[in-house]
Amino acid sequence: MKTLRDAQIGETVKVKKLTGEGAVKRRIMDMGITKGIEVYVRKVAPLGDPVEVMVRGYELSLRKADAEMILIEE
Repeated sequence: MKTLRDAQIGETVKVKKLTGEGAVKRRIMDMGITKGIEVYVRKVAPLGDPVEVMVRGYELSLRKADAEMILIEE
């Protein structure tokens, strides 16, 4: 399975599923990342953490661990 962490800079991907549990999954959903939404990958820090994405018209920075919980369509 490909995750948001695997997406390349400049790529627009569609969220397939969130794999987190409980409060972590709820926090990701509260940030606007839900099943079926398109996410544009803007930047990735030199060491890979954080990942900056564009979701629902706003910029969002995600930790590498959180990005790995977001499965995307290939």
